[in-house]
Amino acid sequence: MSASVRQQRDVVIACYLGWTLDAFDFFIMAFVLGDVAQEFGTGVTAVSFAVLLTLAMRMLGALIFGRIADRYGRRPALMASILGYSLFGFASGLAPSLTVFLILRALFGIAMGGEWGVGASLTMESIPPQWRGRVSGLLQAGYPSGYLLASVLYGLVHTWAGWRGMFMMGAVPALLVFYIRSHVPESPDWEHRDRARRSGAAPTEGLVAVMRRHAGLTVHAVLLMTAFNFFSHGTQDIYPRFLQAGHHITGWALTAIAVTYNIGAILGGLVFGTVSEWIGRRRAIGLAALLALPVVPLWAFTGNPLLIGAGAFLMQFAVQGAWGVVPAHLNELSPPEIRATFPGLTYQLGNLIAAVNLPLQSGIADRLGGDYRWPLAGVAVVAAVAILLLVASGREARGVRMGHEA
Repeated sequence: MSASVRQQRDVVIACYLGWTLDAFDFFIMAFVLGDVAQEFGTGVTAVSFAVLLTLAMRMLGALIFGRIADRYGRRPALMASILGYSLFGFASGLAPSLTVFLILRALFGIAMGGEWGVGASLTMESIPPQWRGRVSGLLQAGYPSGYLLASVLYGLVHTWAGWRGMFMMGAVPALLVFYIRSHVPESPDWEHRDRARRSGAAPTEGLVAVMRRHAGLTVHAVLLMTAFNFFSHGTQDIYPRFLQAGHHITGWALTAIAVTYNIGAILGGLVFGTVSEWIGRRRAIGLAALLALPVVPLWAFTGNPLLIGAGAFLMQFAVQGAWGVVPAHLNELSPPEIRATFPGLTYQLGNLIAAVNLPLQSGIADRLGGDYRWPLAGVAVVAAVAILLLVASGREARGVRMGHEA
């Protein structure tokens, strides 16, 4: 294996693990909503605002860490983001009150928001163009991989460690920083642009100016990522609670179903990321979103645990199949001057709009007497249709050249 291929492999591994462990810290919350509510003497809907704050503050993190990455390099920004979300994830397990817990989850959201955009740009700028679709699917598979880890952790340690112990295990990702520091090189695209900037060969343009120049693309990307975030969070965040409250599935049975649908999610990202190299990014996204629609009745309205598991597998195969194309698609669409900022910021602006999802679904379920089926199904269908319409109206940028390639 050549030195350059080895370095590219190390970049992919580090960014995949960064997003996996990021999602692991985030999805612990999905399994302990009831525990945290009981600890602080409040309802699940009130605690669900911790998820809203995390999602909302990710936009600020994408902006902060994205600008650091565009100015000082992808590598230091990625390490800072991972250290930040590890610290605040651990501290969440020490919260003495609901107010402190909500503040810590908001700070966690800032650090979490920086990882995806920086890691995706570092990866896409470091690998050959023909790898992008496959690696995009692998990179995005880190999200359900983290969910899977959280599911297994819930089954293994929740009974003796409690919700506080589960959050404290969020300090583990900090160890990844040592690997990045010793094995991961800086993006060659960023180094190329930094040399041009230092020599005066490339003019320096501010973020607002670049985004104003690409206003149509920016609005389209934000709307697309809003639909994507409703698609994923609307089918994932409250689903464990739906299984617990609606079907009385807990413990290892809940873990088994969560593992099943996260395996589906990982496979979906890998399959559709690869397919996007053959048929294009937009068609692959549209095909995955279309697949979700006929799965909704099996996923949300069946009562048999085996059928629930099958429906959950297929739904997340479709949801994360569409998501598996996003890292490559957004980085290829991005203005090159702000490639560390644009994908993460538009993604997290969409997250900011979709942050209302969990309180919305939980509130509707409360009004329906604890029936989570209709809010789950409604969000899934509307989001899938919105994605179909938006990708149909967008443009394709598969295989676009990046700075050092040109």
